Amino acid sequence: MANVLVVVKVYPSGVDIDFEKLVDEIRKKLPENYTIARSAEEPIAFGYKALKLHVVIPEETEGGTEQLEELIKSVNLVDEVEVEAVHRISEF
Repeated sequence: MANVLVVVKVYPSGVDIDFEKLVDEIRKKLPENYTIARSAEEPIAFGYKALKLHVVIPEETEGGTEQLEELIKSVNLVDEVEVEAVHRISEF
C-alpha cells in the first residue's frame, strides 16, 4: 500500500514560539496512521519563522489533505497552514 508525503508550512501565532513544543502539540492531534517524518524551522522575516513539516499519511485518506490541515489549524499556537507539496510514495 502506498502513502502520501505532504509538505506543510505552519505559521505560528507569534514570534516567540517554542517549535519543539509546537511539533509535539501537532503530533498529539494526528491520528495513529499519520507520521511526522521531518520538521524544520524556516525564516520568514524580522525574526518570524514558519515550521515546515513533512507528514506521511495513508493514500486512501478521504478528503486528501483537508483533514491534516484542519487538525494542524486546531492547535492553539497555529495561525495558518499552507500545503506546499503532495507526493505519492511507495515505501516509507
